[in-house]
Amino acid sequence: MLIIGAKGFAKEVLEVFHQLNELDNIAFYDDVNADSGDLLYGLFPILKSENEVKDFFYKYGNDFTIGIGNPQLRYILMKKFISLGGNLISCISNKAIIGSYEVKIGNGCNVLDNAIFSNSASVGKGCIIYYNVTITHDCEIGDFVELSPGATLLGSCKIGSFSKIGSNATILPKIIIGRNVTIGAGAVVTKDIPDNCVAAGIPAKIIKDLDPMKL
Repeated sequence: MLIIGAKGFAKEVLEVFHQLNELDNIAFYDDVNADSGDLLYGLFPILKSENEVKDFFYKYGNDFTIGIGNPQLRYILMKKFISLGGNLISCISNKAIIGSYEVKIGNGCNVLDNAIFSNSASVGKGCIIYYNVTITHDCEIGDFVELSPGATLLGSCKIGSFSKIGSNATILPKIIIGRNVTIGAGAVVTKDIPDNCVAAGIPAKIIKDLDPMKL
């Protein structure tokens, strides 16, 4: 298993595999941070080149997951490592609570401890579902969405791809949040939010426009 990244969020992804007792042949990839060293925690190799990745995939299997935040960067990294022969997979904590009926979680999601998925919840590929996130019935979440710790999504709301929901934010029922939107920490979203903007406050209001994505 290759975890992309060797800092911050990658360490939280590692904990999921530790809890699952799936630590055999785990390595990390970091070609950005010069201070990463050769081993994480003195145990897990840190690869630094595409050739090392190809060799790792050949020897140990081609599964990988993304241990880096930032929705757009996660998308770019997904494409890169698939092009190197990788197979994007999810890692889901055994401490998450997942409903029994019509729950869909796309490939490449990272689901951390105490996340709650109600029945009929749908999450696209490449998403981050952080600690203590609550996703209630009939919510629809696009691809590469980041839900920060404690975020609450109430019934039948929709979150567009590449959006970020801040820590402890609450999205009220049937609200639609567009693509490439950032919702500030602690916000309460009571009205639909269009694409390409930042919204914050109680109730949430648009405070900044963002350039449309070019992906």
